[in-house]
Amino acid sequence: MSATPPPSVTENPIVAPPARQDFIRQIVRDDLASGKHDAIKTRFPPEPNGYLHLGHAKAICLNFGLSGEFGGACNLRLDDTNPAKEDPEYAAAIQQDVRWLGFDWHELRHASDYFEVFYLAAEKLIRQGDAFVCDLSAEQIREYRGTLTEPGRPSPFRERSAEDSLALFRRMRAGEFADGSHTLRARIDMASGNINMRDPALYRIKQVAHQNTGDAWPIYPMYDFAHALSDAIEGITHSLCTLEFEDHRPLYDWCVDKVDLAHSPELLAPLAARGLPLEASKPRQIEFSRFNLNYTVMSKRKLAALVQAGLVDGWDDPRMPTLQGIRRRGYTPASLRLFAERLGVSKQNSLIDFSVLEGCLREDLDAAAARRMAVVEPLRLVITNLDAGHEESLRFPNHPKDESFGSRDVPFSGELWIEREDFAEVPPKGFKRLVPGGEVRLRGAGIFRCDEVVKDSDGVVVELRGELDPESRPGMEGANRKIKGTIHWVSARHAVAAEIRLYDRLFSVADPDDTGDGKTYQDHLNPESRRIVTGYVEPSAAEVAPEQALQFERLGYFVADRRDYSPGAPVFNRSVTLRDTWASKA
Repeated sequence: MSATPPPSVTENPIVAPPARQDFIRQIVRDDLASGKHDAIKTRFPPEPNGYLHLGHAKAICLNFGLSGEFGGACNLRLDDTNPAKEDPEYAAAIQQDVRWLGFDWHELRHASDYFEVFYLAAEKLIRQGDAFVCDLSAEQIREYRGTLTEPGRPSPFRERSAEDSLALFRRMRAGEFADGSHTLRARIDMASGNINMRDPALYRIKQVAHQNTGDAWPIYPMYDFAHALSDAIEGITHSLCTLEFEDHRPLYDWCVDKVDLAHSPELLAPLAARGLPLEASKPRQIEFSRFNLNYTVMSKRKLAALVQAGLVDGWDDPRMPTLQGIRRRGYTPASLRLFAERLGVSKQNSLIDFSVLEGCLREDLDAAAARRMAVVEPLRLVITNLDAGHEESLRFPNHPKDESFGSRDVPFSGELWIEREDFAEVPPKGFKRLVPGGEVRLRGAGIFRCDEVVKDSDGVVVELRGELDPESRPGMEGANRKIKGTIHWVSARHAVAAEIRLYDRLFSVADPDDTGDGKTYQDHLNPESRRIVTGYVEPSAAEVAPEQALQFERLGYFVADRRDYSPGAPVFNRSVTLRDTWASKA
């Protein structure tokens, strides 16, 4: 008797997801294949001078995602070289946002960790003749720099000797000079076609206390110098940044090459003394495109102005494009990672429609959010053929597509709340919900016929009365009787009152920065971007934890507000509608 042959491995093959393809990943693959690097190392280096926004989410996903894909490491480095604008509050929020997105760093570093190394590197440049102390004011330096079509003029202090510059630089370090009186500048090429190479500043005097180093430093390195050397110090292999830094790349390479940390161990001695690893290497800067999102602005300055003017309720206002704001709105880490993936990586800046972001959230929550019933604009419905004290429980699945979510009991009684828009006294063409004398299916409960419309003294409909067909109840023979409309409901006796915040896009025009009408972006704030109503939710919806996402059936996706929600006084934010409601407005 022959043995039963094993099942063919082709019957249910496990197919690995296709490797993601873009020009950065191809560079990494080539570098690893050639042996240039044994492993890759990236970094995400925000300045702690504000809250991260959606643009940063793309950079976070790219840097951390790339290192994860190729078995490398990614540092979080806080670029804290401008203490006048930085705050520990922002630094803490940055770390929280990165972890919330689902990433963790290999090491947490600060540019201020390397202040002593930067200083020693600057002294080396002076001794090599590659830097000098300049006495020109900031305004004079701009005048000497030239234009895109005219070369710059050399500073009268450009030929200052290395000895004199070194002495002055040490006095700058000692705090002997006033802010703006001296700068340390690179000696490169005042005729360069790239203005960034026209003897750029490397250090400036700024007698401001630093959140990490206190009053130890009255001078601070400029961004281009500190950023390039920080990458080199940490052994970063691929330094990823947005396209506006492409013109800075020659200066980046100049700083790395002239200081040559990989062959200057004496400059790294301060780190060795503190027990920090010595990983210096020559990094490669690679630029990728940033993206713009319509119906919003992502300039820190403009967002700060909205906060300061009280036009939004702080940096975590759910209408803000900050990560703190959209998290409170109900956006999930998975939806933002999906958004970053769909944006892709290219060299071409792009304008992304807001609907792409909303679509990513819908896609995630369609699978991940349990269903509940809620009424936002309540209208009372009385079932006259049920006893006044009638109560029962109806069983509903928590998710129509996933049995693993289980089910729940929903209380039902003779008095319900339904959505006001589910009734029309004079129905428009194609209306399939409740009308006077008409029938509608109450979700999971049976078919209701509207026999009476009750109005108040102003003629506003306040109550509908009618009968529930007993043969249409669950399990009865007429339960499947065809009826055109089905609506949701909550039991008026059992429902929990909830504050429901109906959020929408912050601006009413696609490009609030450029409408050509002489108005500013603040003039185009959407007056309907937030509407607060008191609605009713079924009891189980009032028992969720803050930040729990739910689909309110037929209404949209909502989240329990992470700050204001409590079981006794639930507050829900609308994250996104079930369908794109803006397509018809365009």
